[in-house]
Amino acid sequence: MKLNLKNPIVFFDLETTGVDVVKDRIIEISLVKVMPGSDEPIVKTRRIKPIDDNGQVMHIPEDATAVHHITDADVANEPTFRQIAKSLADYIKGCDLGGFNSNRFDIPMLAEEFIRAGVAIDLKKRKFVDVQTIFHKKEQRTLTAAYKFYCDKSLDDAHSAEADTLATYEVLKAQLDRYEDLPNDISALAEFSQMSRTADYAGRILYDNQDREIFGFGKHKGRLVEEVFRKEPSYYDWMMEGDFPLYTKQVITQIKTRIK
Repeated sequence: MKLNLKNPIVFFDLETTGVDVVKDRIIEISLVKVMPGSDEPIVKTRRIKPIDDNGQVMHIPEDATAVHHITDADVANEPTFRQIAKSLADYIKGCDLGGFNSNRFDIPMLAEEFIRAGVAIDLKKRKFVDVQTIFHKKEQRTLTAAYKFYCDKSLDDAHSAEADTLATYEVLKAQLDRYEDLPNDISALAEFSQMSRTADYAGRILYDNQDREIFGFGKHKGRLVEEVFRKEPSYYDWMMEGDFPLYTKQVITQIKTRIK
């Protein structure tokens, strides 16, 4: 089924040095842009040289290479994320975003890289369609199984960013064909594919049913962030000094400032 789009949508997938959004880095990004009124995807794939907080080139761990088959040599002559960040932000400007497990991993990771690169981009203004969440709510499978189940095709090049991204786009269209109750509307799909409403991207800070920020982890899980910061100001300091994503720190700083 052709997607009913009000805005362009960019499906994307990341290959990374690991799965820690704070410490790890993107080494490959693939984007599949679909324009309103069109069913033809525009595909762009870019490899990236990972740089740590000290400006040093990072080693791609062997266990990560075993998954995506990208080595240090493969990215040695590629640009850093900082070098492509502005053009990437321009490319996805005004677009909604889609992916497979993107709400829990790819979007938080991408947001961290933009912050580290000093490029201001408010992804919260976009609609996020997580095809994995739709799949799990309907069938409970992986991307490879989803591709076989919905499209009757084998994903031979799994864990290649481009193959995974194109498969994700095809799976969503097949899901719309299969489920009559699944709305062909990006806003509705974004709402359906949310597991919870997050104030940050990593799910450390959530919204309650009154749109108030609450903690999604730890000893204060479920409590209002404002209430905790008022009664225990040191908890804010602990989070700012801790291993939390940069965007999470931005969110709690906004809340702390609002209290003042």
